[in-house]
Amino acid sequence: MNGPQPSMPAESQHPYDVIIVGAGPAGLTAAIYATRGGLSALVLERKVAGGQMMLTDHVENYPGFAEGVAGGELADVMRRQSLRFGAELREIEAVQTLAPGSTKQLVTSSGTYAAKAVILACGMDPTGLGCPGEHEFRGRGVSYCAVCDGFLFEDKVVAVIGGGNSAVEEALYLARLARKVYIVHRRDELRADRICCSRAEENPKIEILWSCQLREIRGGGEGVESMLVEFANKKELASISVDGIFFYVGQTPNTGFLKGVVELDPRGFIVTNDHLETSSPGIFAAGDCRANQLKQVVWAAAEGALAAEGAERYLDSYVLDTCECA
Repeated sequence: MNGPQPSMPAESQHPYDVIIVGAGPAGLTAAIYATRGGLSALVLERKVAGGQMMLTDHVENYPGFAEGVAGGELADVMRRQSLRFGAELREIEAVQTLAPGSTKQLVTSSGTYAAKAVILACGMDPTGLGCPGEHEFRGRGVSYCAVCDGFLFEDKVVAVIGGGNSAVEEALYLARLARKVYIVHRRDELRADRICCSRAEENPKIEILWSCQLREIRGGGEGVESMLVEFANKKELASISVDGIFFYVGQTPNTGFLKGVVELDPRGFIVTNDHLETSSPGIFAAGDCRANQLKQVVWAAAEGALAAEGAERYLDSYVLDTCECA
């Protein structure tokens, strides 16, 4: 019989050894390590496999790629590698994790799945400023992904809001397409890596607006037309013509469905111990959703491996406990 076969309802399936929530670098690496360790692993991803890697044009600091690698290409390699070792990947959204009990029940947008252990690698999403005009012009000049939407602004004028690595890297990407790129940064120096800062400052298409904050986005029926900014040192407002505005000012962890299930810090990031165990036994966390020090692909991948190893150790004790109770 050709074509994909209908699967059993989620509720009737035997529990997986581990369910991994999220298919970014942490989740995919966890899947690789878990399946190579002989575990049955289901990976759930609400969008497409790759996470933030899919929004990154070029990754230069991941080991093994002397000339760097496209984010989408790296994501695809990790995805195919996890599938080769036997991981199962489904594009559905986790809604709630029910922690009590030796078997974890994970409620999703298409049914309930069961596992003996869970690895949370649900990442985070970019946030904006909430300034006037941002919501109104979202999708009509306001964007949060230069790789996704940059082609729409070829030979036009755009602004990037932020001063960290993501902001500067995306400004450099946009400079390949746009006629001019403003970097709007509220401080008097960028927070990005030194090499990124040097490239931005030397690029003739990029102008950095120092000690500057976006106050309003203005436009009309065709979309964004200008931005109103305030220069802190001059205490004055200025209207600057732009065709598009890209936000890189912060990110929010995708952990809203975990409230009351695992301990979260005040910003919503998952709290773990050094072994990446959460406050709920059998539930681990890795990558950008965790309260850690660095949000980078290599860090997320390392945590994914560590979380999988922790899940394997937990399942060894799970088996022993089951045997002793039998």
